Amino acid sequence: MQFRILIAFLLTSLFCEAQYSFSGYINPDEWQNTVYLSIVEDYRKMSGVYSEQIIAKTTADETGFFEFKGNMLDAENRIYRIHVDKCSETQQDLNHFNGHCSDSEELLFIAKNTDTLNLPFSFGNQVFCKIESSNPKANAFLKIDSLKNDMRFAYGAVRSEANRKLNNKKWFKALQSYGEALNEPIAELSIYAYLSDRSSDLHSYYVEDLQNNTYYDNLKTRLENAYPNATYTVQYRNELAADRYMLASSSGNAVATNWNIYLYFILALSFLLNAFLLYRNWKQKQSKTEDLKAKLSKQEQVVLEHLLKDKTNKDIAEALYLSVSTVKSHTNNIYKKLNVQSRDDAKSLFIK
Repeated sequence: MQFRILIAFLLTSLFCEAQYSFSGYINPDEWQNTVYLSIVEDYRKMSGVYSEQIIAKTTADETGFFEFKGNMLDAENRIYRIHVDKCSETQQDLNHFNGHCSDSEELLFIAKNTDTLNLPFSFGNQVFCKIESSNPKANAFLKIDSLKNDMRFAYGAVRSEANRKLNNKKWFKALQSYGEALNEPIAELSIYAYLSDRSSDLHSYYVEDLQNNTYYDNLKTRLENAYPNATYTVQYRNELAADRYMLASSSGNAVATNWNIYLYFILALSFLLNAFLLYRNWKQKQSKTEDLKAKLSKQEQVVLEHLLKDKTNKDIAEALYLSVSTVKSHTNNIYKKLNVQSRDDAKSLFIK
């Protein structure tokens, strides 16, 4: 008889598939009795209600008890969410726009296909505040949320810019170290997503930290070792590469900008130098011209101005009420004093 029981047990063990069981209670007076189970494969969508993530739904009984049971989940740890809301199914598309739903309550947890999970009422019939599970990693997100609440309290103690900056630096490192100590890389991704969020005050610390901290490469190694084929690992690897590319591009742009400033400075300096040289040459020419004219008498200077305008001796004589012979005499004297032989030579001294 005992032998038969043993054989039956062994056959049952061979042919029965592993099953999960996620159960708990909600307050039916506060929530709709439909409860949803979702799988979270995008760690940027951990918080919220997304219809594309839902894999099962069930109905709580009159006591508020619900249960999800089956064997369709992955054999290794994944991130799951159970949520309830106050929306009727006809309102959900409107109220769940972009994943946001102010009338919902959710719980993130880590599980695999063989896990049991129980979500009992906590104080004041509050839901989703306590996890009892066969998986020791299940409550990692509750621990992270608890630490974030401590952080919010620290920020609210003194509401000043100085206090905010001090807390930013302190909590950035505290959250990062806490995530690593959880020894569960997919839970760490929750903290990474929070610290690297571009809308967060902590993002500037993340950008600085990414340039010189080996933590991010170590997290990638932990993910690749524990979850080589998971979507989380691929997403993290791609995001890390993209952020580092962005930082490298920004650094390159900064170098290029510095070179542009340097080139503009050289061009401006060159322009000023050329302007100075032109001005100096003009001043030298003016000085030389004045020196040459100083050798001539007043009348000869007047005749020279007409010569430089290509006027004939007759035109000059008429303009100055002189005889042509007098103009010729003044012209010869000008040639001698300037040491030139012709009008063209004289023009070359004054006209460039």
